[in-house]
Amino acid sequence: QVQLVESGGGLVQAGGSLSLSCAASGNILSRFSPDTMGWYRQGPGKQRDLVAGITSGGAINYADSVKGRFTISRDNAKNTAYLQMNSLETKDTAVYYCNIHRGGTFSYDYWGQGTQVTVSS
Repeated sequence: QVQLVESGGGLVQAGGSLSLSCAASGNILSRFSPDTMGWYRQGPGKQRDLVAGITSGGAINYADSVKGRFTISRDNAKNTAYLQMNSLETKDTAVYYCNIHRGGTFSYDYWGQGTQVTVSS
């Protein structure tokens, strides 16, 4: 069984910073590590969208709306992903979800429980 534990959400004023982390654990991960770890977010009444993703090799992609403000990183040895969020804006308010994905023969796709990020004006 795979568990994703997210932490670091909260309330911050616009212009402030928050850091999220996502620690994935489970026996399968020691043999079949995630190809991709990513952060998604879902605002009230909106669909869940990709914020940032990082591969095991370090390739990164960001949503246009967060480029230059957010930084994703990953510790492969710990199966942990991080999201540093700077210059936060009220439009960044959402529930942030961690995702791990692996393709191929031993594929999987797991989600965290979500952590609330609220940016006040």
